[in-house]
Amino acid sequence: MSILTNRQALKAEIDKVAEVALYLWQKGWAERNGGNITINITEWVDDGMRALPAISEPRGIGTVLPQLQGCWFYCKGTGKRMRDLARAPMQNGSIIRILPDCAHYEIVADEPVAPTSELPSHLSVHNYLLAKGSPYRASLHTHPIELVALTHSKKWRQKDVATRMLWSMIPETKAFCPRGLGMVPYMLPSSVELADATIRAIDEDYDVVMWEKHGVFAVDVDVMSAFDQVDVLNKSALIYIAARNMGFEPDGMTDAQMKELSDVFGLPK
Repeated sequence: MSILTNRQALKAEIDKVAEVALYLWQKGWAERNGGNITINITEWVDDGMRALPAISEPRGIGTVLPQLQGCWFYCKGTGKRMRDLARAPMQNGSIIRILPDCAHYEIVADEPVAPTSELPSHLSVHNYLLAKGSPYRASLHTHPIELVALTHSKKWRQKDVATRMLWSMIPETKAFCPRGLGMVPYMLPSSVELADATIRAIDEDYDVVMWEKHGVFAVDVDVMSAFDQVDVLNKSALIYIAARNMGFEPDGMTDAQMKELSDVFGLPK
């Protein structure tokens, strides 16, 4: 019997993960086992779940994350493909609980699937979000083609240059991604340095952070909202590239037009 049986609220959240995983695969943003999703499911854990035995030995996180005491997470499994997670989320992901020392976790259900190798990075971000009092409970890492392509040019890696261009392509981009796109220079994937740099960028008030020549890391209230932000930003990159392919530099919205949009909809300036 699955841990999701008779737990409809929890199942709904994991179904969102499966739905997003399918979108990532369909868009070509999740080649092979690329990308990761981790969601904080603590609010949907009941007493029956808390009483369940572990199905793994305790495993070290590699750091101490004091805000995660008593927390539970659903994580994509290491080496697992998004297309498979979309079809069978409990066979390609893990439900884990953080142990009282905040330095170890154990797998609880449904199968002993090891969580993503980037788990320490994802958990470090969740630790930061909880410490900040953020309502965000989902983190998403994926490889959107056109956004990654932008980071191969020094011009777009400069702070907020890509944000300004992406906002200017279509009004919805600033409306739905009002904090823009943070930039983190290339660092070794899964490294502590990359996790720390990502947290610094989120602390600057970005919800979506671009990892140079790699992918994006997005946080939001749930995984669908995190996906939506990446999707909207990449749509703007596609519009820019389409205009360039037609042989011209797109005008983009003017500063005055974007200020008007911000004023009318109460968006950050």
